[in-house]
Amino acid sequence: MAGVFVMGSINQDFVLRVERRPGPGETVTDAELSLHPGGKGANQAAAAALLGAEVTFLGRVGDDGLGEPLVRNLEEKGADASLVERVPGRSTGAAFITVTPDGENAITVAPGANRALSPRDVEAARERIAACRVLVAQMEIPRETVLRGARVASEVDTRVLLNLAPPFRVSRELLSLLDPLVVNEHEAAFLLEEPVEGVEGALAAAPKLRRLGARSAVITLGAAGAVVADGESVAHFPAPEVEVVDTTGAGDAFVGALATRLAAGEALKEAVSYAVRAGAAAVTSEGAQGALPTPEVVERL
Repeated sequence: MAGVFVMGSINQDFVLRVERRPGPGETVTDAELSLHPGGKGANQAAAAALLGAEVTFLGRVGDDGLGEPLVRNLEEKGADASLVERVPGRSTGAAFITVTPDGENAITVAPGANRALSPRDVEAARERIAACRVLVAQMEIPRETVLRGARVASEVDTRVLLNLAPPFRVSRELLSLLDPLVVNEHEAAFLLEEPVEGVEGALAAAPKLRRLGARSAVITLGAAGAVVADGESVAHFPAPEVEVVDTTGAGDAFVGALATRLAAGEALKEAVSYAVRAGAAAVTSEGAQGALPTPEVVERL
């Protein structure tokens, strides 16, 4: 049993580089538009494939002409996209991203066909899930589909990595199947209903996430790296300093790298240490998938 099974969203990203974001009722001109393949699921699948994992991707696109190039792009990155199907009468998912000169982004997503990925589709992929060591999911597909994926994976002894992004209330049953739960500071604060800020805040919060039910928990901290709670121990892994161009793909690069190393049999803390460097590498270029690093790039950090 080897490889990474990713179930999740696949989007067309419309990226606007702006000097500043408009306020309510305001128009900002002179933006620069670029198009990139995206979707948290597809990004994470591409990240894992580029880093050497055998990746199978399960997702849905619309019949509007945007989907097919996105599927081809995944295949070109090295992922198996044979489980991606077109949904008649639905648009392909789209994300509208504004990026300011400091590299920070704000994202609005129109899910489209991603919402059509169903528990039945997951069940139909049971044998493919069983052939992988790690299942990766995010929250840009229906919550009931994510839960079914976690259940199926646990039944076939495949490890479940859930990136709870965007954040939603989820059942204790789902949390109990996760090893690890991966969140950023904002998502951790949402789950815990209390502020989570910086390294010290994450060191205190990670064990609390485990007490919610997760077998292990990882909190990503952007330029400060990540904190992991595994068993009775908690550890912080700082990120290398890099020049920030665009933070859009950092979280997905982290998750893809983490899944790749876990699928290779690495311990969680060692896998997180590697994933922190992959996330740092991803902020040095523009776009989500266009910035995903190769193993050579990660090893240089």
